[in-house]
Amino acid sequence: MVQKPLELAHEFLAQVLGPDAIAVDATMGNGHDTLFLAQHSGHVHAFDIQQVALEKTQARLAAVGLANVSLHLVGHEQLEQYVTSIRAAIFNLGYLPAADKSLVTLPETTLVAVSSACRALVPGGRIAIMVYWGHAGGPEEKDALLDFVQTLPQEHYTVMEYKPLNQRNTPPFLIMIEKKEENHG
Repeated sequence: MVQKPLELAHEFLAQVLGPDAIAVDATMGNGHDTLFLAQHSGHVHAFDIQQVALEKTQARLAAVGLANVSLHLVGHEQLEQYVTSIRAAIFNLGYLPAADKSLVTLPETTLVAVSSACRALVPGGRIAIMVYWGHAGGPEEKDALLDFVQTLPQEHYTVMEYKPLNQRNTPPFLIMIEKKEENHG
């Protein structure tokens, strides 16, 4: 069975996480990714601008008794103010399901956040970006993001794209970024 992009994103990140890892959920949403990261990391910093996202995530974490998470009610473009070294980060771009669909991630803030996450990555660290782009402004964010990640220097980063090729409409796809280990030779 072919993996769905979000399943692959979780597997990709799980490979580098562990009890000493610091991770970021750049788009808290309903808390599914925050919970996943909390189960596989030492500490998670999760970001969202919507109070409802914070409340849903708090409830999801409390239901399983996890407290190794700092929830930040700020945009992901401010992540550098909270973390400077991370092993993994996940982004789910677009809007919060079952909430105000006019509140969407924006190219300007997403690019700042992804760039910050790249700088904060430790060697061997990874970023998974789920790109949902079937909403107003989505195609522009997708294009800006693809333009940005293609400029990451190949000496320092490996960037991959995983997407369905035969689905109608605007299927979500995954961008995977890995910071290369430092060469000592």
